[in-house]
Amino acid sequence: MAHQRNFPQSKEALLKSYTTRLKDDVRSMLENFEEIVKLARGDADTQLSRLAQSEQDTYEMHVRAANIVRAGESLMKLVSDIKQYLILNDFPSVNETIAQNSKLFRQKQTECDQKLMSLRDDMAADLYDLEEEYYTSIYK
Repeated sequence: MAHQRNFPQSKEALLKSYTTRLKDDVRSMLENFEEIVKLARGDADTQLSRLAQSEQDTYEMHVRAANIVRAGESLMKLVSDIKQYLILNDFPSVNETIAQNSKLFRQKQTECDQKLMSLRDDMAADLYDLEEEYYTSIYK
């Protein structure tokens, strides 16, 4: 049975913003890395001279590398924010889940105990009947 967390609106919005930040940072890193790889191949047809094109490519690689570093730092900040969020906000949620599971398990335990007691009583009654039948039987 899956447990659906119900977060207040502000927490829900915060979690969505974390997801958005994560996707944006990863997308930025990937796009910039792909562009650096394309630039490193150097197969772009251009009107500029090779030297000027090489300088421009080098400059763009530096910018894109800086973008990757910036996205990486942003991801590290996101991890820190998520840790802080969990420390500040998630204990009530975890405790609520534990309490619900404990209640569920107590109910199951009570059900099992009742079934076992019922089974015990039925077996005792059947054994009593069998014993009576044995002692009153002509075959003993």
